Amino acid sequence: MSKRKLSHYNEAGAASMVDVSSKAITSRTATARAFVAMPAEVMAALPDNKKGNPLEVARIAGITAAKKTAELIPLCHQLPLSHVSVEFRMDKAGIEITTNARTVAQTGVEMEAMTAAALAALTIYDMTKALNKSIEIREIHLLEKTGGKSGTFRRASRK
Repeated sequence: MSKRKLSHYNEAGAASMVDVSSKAITSRTATARAFVAMPAEVMAALPDNKKGNPLEVARIAGITAAKKTAELIPLCHQLPLSHVSVEFRMDKAGIEITTNARTVAQTGVEMEAMTAAALAALTIYDMTKALNKSIEIREIHLLEKTGGKSGTFRRASRK
């Protein structure tokens, strides 16, 4: 088993942006998930939100956040995003957010997909907190990534 090390530190232990200049430009994708747990009365009130449709505002927030990831996370590279999507699935316990980001670049888009999921979840909280402040944001994680030297990663399902 090879010993892996964190890539964002140089030999002296100082924070360092990874040099990707020698990496191949490849098609890369990432899919992430977040879950916003909320009581049934908040779910029922979503269509009547006076601030607007929380899910559509959260969709725009997620897309915008993906585009600004390098501004928000200090050592992330600025990427030319080809596509970002933010989708929602409602169930009795809350709202599942699934995001997808795509690029053709020298580094992956995992952080962009996860940033989109996190900001979409925070936006839903912001738009519904007046109804119940106990809403929880849970399980922000990478579901899948493709492309690059490390190839494909798929999160094992947890059942």
